[in-house]
Amino acid sequence: MTALRTTPGPRLPVRETVEVDPRTDPAWERLVRTGPGSLFTSPPWLRAVCGAYGFTPHAVVARDGGGSPVGGLTWVPLDDPRGARTSSLPFSDRADPLCADDATWANLLDASGLAAPGAPPFALRCLDGSSAEADPRLRTTGRAAWHGTRLDTSPEELFARLDPSARRAVAKAGRSGVVVELRSDLDAVRTFHGLHVRLRKEKYRMLAPPLAFFERIWAEFAPDDHLVTALALVDGEAVAGALFLEWDGVLYYKFGASRHEHLAARPNDAVYWAGLGHGLGRGLELVDWGLSDLDQPGLVAFKRKWASAERSLLTLRAGEPDPGNAAFGATLAELTRLLTDASVPDPITEQAGALLYRWFC
Repeated sequence: MTALRTTPGPRLPVRETVEVDPRTDPAWERLVRTGPGSLFTSPPWLRAVCGAYGFTPHAVVARDGGGSPVGGLTWVPLDDPRGARTSSLPFSDRADPLCADDATWANLLDASGLAAPGAPPFALRCLDGSSAEADPRLRTTGRAAWHGTRLDTSPEELFARLDPSARRAVAKAGRSGVVVELRSDLDAVRTFHGLHVRLRKEKYRMLAPPLAFFERIWAEFAPDDHLVTALALVDGEAVAGALFLEWDGVLYYKFGASRHEHLAARPNDAVYWAGLGHGLGRGLELVDWGLSDLDQPGLVAFKRKWASAERSLLTLRAGEPDPGNAAFGATLAELTRLLTDASVPDPITEQAGALLYRWFC
């Protein structure tokens, strides 16, 4: 399965590293599909993120003596009122280095200059076990949880493997009249985005990513039938949903949202089970449930009901943080607090996210 595999076979020593555009370079796409790559280092995801927020991605590819690509690393330089810094990658769960050995990783980091003396602070998020984790030039500053479910069985056996509480919740959703629609049209994405805006506002007092970002994701993935929006309906009204993206044999749960007043009907469980069923029907290897912050134990526990694998996602850093403009950061926080107040209409909160979300990376 893509999220856990490494590149097999012997390797020739790295002969050279070259700079490429990871949005379009064939060697980069080959690496993403054959190494420890993921949705978040894939060309369509990079095009969607960078196109929506005006970023320019950079990447280096290492080649062996035969000219074959054997490793890659991508990042986005940022320089705004929050300070100069480099991220791999903004608004992405992770961006694992595309290499399977320490020597190739060292060549990539050297060629990138990201950890060189005087370079802007650099942040990388990757699954544990990466060569980057053991590099003395980087320090671990954060941990999150990653969950996945292997799709190596029948629907009946997969259901039997789930935690009993998940099976009971799916049954309750059925008794409560929850119906899940799996749709690939843009209107479904827009309906889900409305749920997402409300959830972020009411539960977390946070702004949501702009609708334009979701529309770019749809434009990149829907034409290849690699996007599905799951909407849980009660009496015809969307009360929960999720956006699933497919890349290289894996189905990624990228965004989820629900209406708190309908949680007793267990619509989120119905959406998760529908996602697993969709992955099985597509003949995929894995459902990747994504990142869960450890300060959200309820979310971690919910995903554990569905997962057959759990790992750590590490945040690694080089250099010291740039304090940036403290007044700008304080103003951004206060604007967010004001614009997510219950008295503010959802459309205004949505427009605020479209204007301000870029500055949260």
